[in-house]
Amino acid sequence: MDSSEEEEEEFPYLESITPQTKIDSLYQSHTEKGIRKLCCELLDLKDGVENLCANMRTKYLSFLRISEEVVEMEHEMTDLRNHISAQGILVKDLITGVGHELDEWNNITDTNIDDTYQDLDDIQLPDESDNCEIHFLEKIDVLLAEHKMDEAINAVEDQERNFPDLKISVDNTSTEISSFKSAFLKKKVMLEDQLVEIAERPSVNPTEFKNALSGLIKLGKGPSAHQLLLKSYGARLQKNIDVFLPSFSVCIKTFSATLSRIFFSIISLTTKESALIFGDNPVYTNRIVQWAEWEIEYFVRLVKEHAPSSETISGLHSASICVEASLNYCLMLESQGLNLSKLLLVLLRPYIEEVLELNFRRARKTILDWGEVDDSTLMSAHFVSPLSVFATSPDNVLVDSGVRFMYTLEDILQQLTPLIILHFGGNVLTRISQLFDKYIDALNKALPGPSDDDNLVELKETIPFRAETDSEQLALLGVAFTIVDELLPNTVKEIWTSKNVKKDPENENPVPEANIAAELKDWKRHIMHSFDMLRDHFCRQYVLSFIYSREGKTRLNAQMYLAEKGEDSYWGSHPLPSLPFQALFAKLQQLATVAGDVLLGKEKLHKILLARLTETVVMWLSDEQEFWGVLEDDSIPLKPHGLQQLILDMHFTVEIARFAGYPSRNVHQIASSIITRAIRTFSGRGINPQSALPEDEWFVETAKTAINKLLLGADASDTSEIDDEHIIIHHDHDDIDSDSDDTVSSLSSIDSFESFASASMAELDSPGFTDPES
Repeated sequence: MDSSEEEEEEFPYLESITPQTKIDSLYQSHTEKGIRKLCCELLDLKDGVENLCANMRTKYLSFLRISEEVVEMEHEMTDLRNHISAQGILVKDLITGVGHELDEWNNITDTNIDDTYQDLDDIQLPDESDNCEIHFLEKIDVLLAEHKMDEAINAVEDQERNFPDLKISVDNTSTEISSFKSAFLKKKVMLEDQLVEIAERPSVNPTEFKNALSGLIKLGKGPSAHQLLLKSYGARLQKNIDVFLPSFSVCIKTFSATLSRIFFSIISLTTKESALIFGDNPVYTNRIVQWAEWEIEYFVRLVKEHAPSSETISGLHSASICVEASLNYCLMLESQGLNLSKLLLVLLRPYIEEVLELNFRRARKTILDWGEVDDSTLMSAHFVSPLSVFATSPDNVLVDSGVRFMYTLEDILQQLTPLIILHFGGNVLTRISQLFDKYIDALNKALPGPSDDDNLVELKETIPFRAETDSEQLALLGVAFTIVDELLPNTVKEIWTSKNVKKDPENENPVPEANIAAELKDWKRHIMHSFDMLRDHFCRQYVLSFIYSREGKTRLNAQMYLAEKGEDSYWGSHPLPSLPFQALFAKLQQLATVAGDVLLGKEKLHKILLARLTETVVMWLSDEQEFWGVLEDDSIPLKPHGLQQLILDMHFTVEIARFAGYPSRNVHQIASSIITRAIRTFSGRGINPQSALPEDEWFVETAKTAINKLLLGADASDTSEIDDEHIIIHHDHDDIDSDSDDTVSSLSSIDSFESFASASMAELDSPGFTDPES
């Protein structure tokens, strides 16, 4: 109270502030004081418990150490007891023998003392060598009892060095020497057994273990010592595995790499210790190799048993990491004389091929399931952007299928490691080709074909997307071409080159990049061939739908070349091609317009597609037997006008290709073949080509004029002729065979042709054609 009064006197202007002492006295209850006291007691109790636990842990460790010392002391006591018992038996035998000799001595009469002396002189007392042998055996017993292994080993070596006969097998020629050998060998066996016991002790330290092995080697038990070395490290490996396996599910992606490190580190350590203790003895080296091969077989077996499911992406990742890590470890072991790469690859190959097969099978199901939309594929912007330009409908099923194909395949390829690509790259490329073939088959079925008009209605139901219009069909081809020409090769090349595969661990020789380049080139040729089959299927169906009417009648028939002049075309001062070829030109122009919009930026595909369509028409005409059968029928009269019209149609077809600027060489060759056959047919019917036909230049100029007239829709007299400079010829792409004909050429002068068509002419015979690849 005095202090509070002093505070009030010292600060009289702060009358509203209550001192802390008053607050404590007014508000601090007995319960609060009790709680604080209890907390202090609990903290003291906690400190006491922690001290008690620490003391218990320390005492427990001391107890374990004392227990081990007691066990060792018991062993020493037992050995000492055995030694004392043996010495007691020897003393008893000595006392009994001496007592017996004394009794015989006392029984000798005085009269026979001289004879007895004589007999004693004849007795052979043990010589010094016998005493040394007994002393040696006793010394060995003492050293064994005291566990002085090094001294015992040195004593045995010295004895064998001084008496080489001890190394020779025991025989029965000398009883005394044989008995010592037997005793010596028994002591030696006891010494070996104790060394083996030390080496097999679980708690033996590395120094004692090496000393025990060295002792066995000195005693001539090198094979046993080496077996103990392998057994010890094998047990150590198994212990590490037993510790690791229960926890591998936590880091399943690194499971195979960690397991590889466990195995190959023990193999490496064993090899080093063997070389250090046993040297470069080929016998021991071969044993190390054999043991390492057994352990690698065990390693592969564990990988197969505990790896993730083979059909999952994590299973592929684990398998790739396994190959990468284990082969790199094998490369390190080669410096120690162990070449295990080939064996490891032989053992892992079935497993890796199974994982690849199941992953690509899963990918095939994912890609061909067009009805299911995977949101994860929408995140692949580097695939969506190039393919989205071909979207023809809001649902974008076609674009989604292409993105899904690339995303699924990229997901698989990203799991591959450099050594997987090095040793299994060809296998992977083959499976990519097969997967792409399946995808192309699915796109093939999405195109209209003969089955649309036949009874194969169920095929429509299995395909969620049908390309009915020209724009949809061109978009389908654009998606496939973008994948095969850009996305797929770039993705594979990026994966192959980013892995930076430079060295083969089997022979340390750099892998020629030319081999990888050749492998990739063959693979790209294969997938491009698959796309060509899709393109050819589209061209065949497109041309067949143009040639044949819905009633199955052909528009390109021989009757139009049998009609009189003026019935089917205007043949006079301004002759024109036949109506079907005029329609062909219009249809190609229409398709070119659509392709310009749909295949924007894909001029290469645009021109190749139009060239293939034009080529398909003349290919069909060249091999249509019904068409030529009419012309070759002797009962049907032929007119010179028919030959003129046919040759003009062929020149018109060639000029279509040349005018549009896409490759026309194959069209030129096939048209030349048709003209040659037509001239031969009409000549055989009595029509002279020399008098009936004008010059080749006339046909070329007439075809150009017809194109100009059809384009401008004006009278031929009001239009200027199409000069060579108006014929646009592109050389943008090396793989497109463009024409460079700046001068007029004669079609009738070429007798043979060579086409890049993959299908035979017989496949285009009738409207009932079906694609064998679909």
